[in-house]
Amino acid sequence: MSTPEISFEFFPPASLKDSFRLWNTINALEGFQPKFISITYGTGNKPRALTQDLVETLLEHKDLTVAAHLTCVDMSAESTLNLVRSLAAKGLKDIVALRGDPAPDHGGAFRPHPLGYQTSCEMIAALKNLGGFKIRAAAYPQGHPESRSQAADLDWLKRKFEAGADEAITQFFFEADDFLRFRDACVKSGIDAPIIPGILPIENWIKTRNFAKKCGVSVPLWLEEAFERATRDGRHDLLSTAIGTELCDTLRSEGVDTLHFYTLNRPELTRDICLALGLTAKPSLKAVA
Repeated sequence: MSTPEISFEFFPPASLKDSFRLWNTINALEGFQPKFISITYGTGNKPRALTQDLVETLLEHKDLTVAAHLTCVDMSAESTLNLVRSLAAKGLKDIVALRGDPAPDHGGAFRPHPLGYQTSCEMIAALKNLGGFKIRAAAYPQGHPESRSQAADLDWLKRKFEAGADEAITQFFFEADDFLRFRDACVKSGIDAPIIPGILPIENWIKTRNFAKKCGVSVPLWLEEAFERATRDGRHDLLSTAIGTELCDTLRSEGVDTLHFYTLNRPELTRDICLALGLTAKPSLKAVA
């Protein structure tokens, strides 16, 4: 199997301690020469200014392709485009365009900004009209929690590509078949754009399991039982690395050549999985200078 292309997701730090951890993670992983790194969009107690500041810093100080996340939450359309123009002037060429999560104070219901984009498709079309950006959208192998059906979910994904998205990154999943069935369904529905699987190294099984259930991601019984035993025996991280590596290897054997890692701003498991996949981390002068 050929060596896969990889990319990494990071989120803006909320404290000085978090900032040190983030930069240690970036320095530890940039040697794998990712295709791009993405920076999530701050909301609530992580204001979007943190995203803008981090993206600008990375563009200035790192030799990395940086993709900024944008959402339809808490921002007018005019402010969104002004932010994009500002970041483009600093060198931004990649965007991950998302609807965004419902705000907790809205009772769990999504509410777009009254003067903002009402859907991710609207925002994608506006970004495409600006021109000069590689636009990535979100995809959901097991369906979006708010979707009526898989057919409706696939139709919405198709509309994202019609609006101008170039690629889609999926929500995480635990079994390769979940992604492969989704990929087949995309092809049958006429979607031929690249679909990149999102890989979540399991840093903490209990938190990951609870998050998965919240997101509508199925948790297989065998995985529950495996982590119960591994946690009891002190082998949690060893099992996490093995499961992540096997998942990626299975995807590669089925023709997947690009993987996107949700790092959670922690380098260890992502690094170990990349090494197990045969990737080599090249020393970076900027990381040690």
